[in-house]
Amino acid sequence: MLMATLLHPHRTNDYHEALAVFAALGAIWVLVLVVLGAFTTSIGAGMAFPDWPLSNGSLNPAGWLDNVAMFAEHAHRLSASVMSLVTLILAVGLWRCEARAWLRRLGYCAVALVLAQSLVGGLRVLLDRQQVEWVNTSGGQLFAMLHAGLAQLFVCVLIAIAVACSRPWRRGGVATNAAMRRAGLGCCALLFVQLAVAAVMRHSGAGLAIATFPFASADGRWLPPDWDFRVGIHFAHRVLVLPIVAASGWFCLMIYRNAATSLAMRLGSAALIGLLILQILLGASIIWTGRSAEMTTGHVLIGALTLAVTFWLTWVMHRDVIEQRYSP
Repeated sequence: MLMATLLHPHRTNDYHEALAVFAALGAIWVLVLVVLGAFTTSIGAGMAFPDWPLSNGSLNPAGWLDNVAMFAEHAHRLSASVMSLVTLILAVGLWRCEARAWLRRLGYCAVALVLAQSLVGGLRVLLDRQQVEWVNTSGGQLFAMLHAGLAQLFVCVLIAIAVACSRPWRRGGVATNAAMRRAGLGCCALLFVQLAVAAVMRHSGAGLAIATFPFASADGRWLPPDWDFRVGIHFAHRVLVLPIVAASGWFCLMIYRNAATSLAMRLGSAALIGLLILQILLGASIIWTGRSAEMTTGHVLIGALTLAVTFWLTWVMHRDVIEQRYSP
């Protein structure tokens, strides 16, 4: 019976409440995974276990509940396994029930991403001792940077699926214009660049390359007196805040000025401004506290939430365009 059900999917255009709820839970769980990964990196526990996919050769390594570093890394691995299972179930549910081919393909894309993310995370461990001379770092750190970037992309894909499965999406889109949609895409692009720079900075050990804030030196200069790669990538991370704040502010203003936008979108734009302010304060606190694990983890989480809210607003604005172009 089960095999017959799987081989003969019943695809409809109806709202599937169970699938929508499960997709929303998946989108929430991926943020838990981001937090655990950020905390693991913040306390330097990425190599708490030198092997992969097992941890010290075991699925339940001895002492992992008593050692903070081991707990952080193993909890991250366990949560990633749960995320892989959730993503696979979600993709099967979409294949089984969803009539929209583009949404089914998005589910397959999510599976490919979570598998790629697992492999990249494994290579981060297995290649940590392989030095890459031309960038003066290890192969493991290069894969750690890629791992961090893929995580943000995965967050967006799961949000896209969850929103497309929701009842509001089914009811219809928002009357937006091309300028608003372009503004949203521009903000998403800027945030992706910023998060990529942040990943390089974190995994290059450049989080305190400039140890003062808001100035770039102890004597009050706005530009660092001495430059190297670590200082440059850190300074780029700070400078990128300016276009992000400007673009996001304009984007939120466009949402407020459009009478057709929903209350949820207006609240989302207000939340976006609040997240940006909090993110800047957390970034400053990282410097002022000497890169405390709590502040650093919070900074990564708020960065992911900022991207998530921006992407959600942008995705909702594209609802009618997507449905008209890709649905049968």
